[in-house]
Amino acid sequence: MRVIVIGAGVLGTMHAWHAIKRGHRVVHIEREAEARGASVRNFGLIWVSGRAEGEELAVAQRARQLWGEIGAEVPELGFRANGSLTLVRTEAELAVAEEAAWGAGAVARGFTLLDPAGARAMNPALRGEFLAALHCARDGAVEPRTAQLALRAVLRAGGRYDFLPGREVRELVGARAVRDDHGEVHCGDAVVLCTGAHLGGLVRELVPDLPVRRVRLQMMQTDPLGEQLTTSVADGDSFRYYPGYGGPALDALELGQPQHPTAARHRMQLLMVQRRDGGLTIGDTHAYDQPFGFDVVEDSYAYLAGLVESVLGRALPPIRRRWAGVYAQCVDTARVVHRQQVRDGVWLVTGPGGRGMTCSPAIAETTADLLGL
Repeated sequence: MRVIVIGAGVLGTMHAWHAIKRGHRVVHIEREAEARGASVRNFGLIWVSGRAEGEELAVAQRARQLWGEIGAEVPELGFRANGSLTLVRTEAELAVAEEAAWGAGAVARGFTLLDPAGARAMNPALRGEFLAALHCARDGAVEPRTAQLALRAVLRAGGRYDFLPGREVRELVGARAVRDDHGEVHCGDAVVLCTGAHLGGLVRELVPDLPVRRVRLQMMQTDPLGEQLTTSVADGDSFRYYPGYGGPALDALELGQPQHPTAARHRMQLLMVQRRDGGLTIGDTHAYDQPFGFDVVEDSYAYLAGLVESVLGRALPPIRRRWAGVYAQCVDTARVVHRQQVRDGVWLVTGPGGRGMTCSPAIAETTADLLGL
């Protein structure tokens, strides 16, 4: 079969990966010279810990397995099973961590509750003050700015993959064919649209009432830390953000412990992961109401920097870069992804939200099964 994949972010690239691995030929079309959206503007976290029971956790667990397999085949992905530590600093946050660590899903998620000494033994860079840390052994990380490049290099080597950058697909032509803005028609046996947060143009024409929204975030990256951050790191605000922590303890936290005003205003949590060069990627904020601002807001960065310094117990290295990004998220946030057959043999796959980097291998695998690849 000849499969046309539109969009070269992580979701589109994983669809191309599965098609090639199943013996098919792929024409991969990208509107930019390279992917420039959320797929390269994220943490690179493979995040199992906070996923909701049921489909979301199952997809994340399968994706985590696939990332490990693909990472062994493509070392340039920088995949590492480094796990995570969610640091808690109040009794209310500790109650949420205890509920998670002793809950029914704790074994599947690889949860262990550590005291400060145990957390510092696992991650000596954490010299700040905290009450405890929830360790998730299943979490991992890759290098988001180079992951798609590394995957495409392997796909090209197989001889059945054509990457066509700088082309925007404008319309479907007949059955299972698309026309790009160069006027060229690409025919295939199946078409998969993975256009990320670009929800206008052809996507709007195909699905005018698409139940997907756009979400804007802000993040930053530092110069090298000068020491190893052996795990990814989160703070207690992540309990409020991830549905897997829902329960009586979280209800009590939200009632009795308001977020810091800056964190509440920007809908923030702390996530932090170390890059291969030693720098730290730190975030993030969430904005849901459009039109989004076109500028980045400094008070959120100042808040994050202070929070990181408090958990590291040292000054943060200089900030090297700051950025904003936009991802597509299902309006019904319980849904892992919006997958819709829009024509015979033509599928739209979008809206994984902040799960995109984590879940993309498993989402693409399911699409490949549905297409009979």
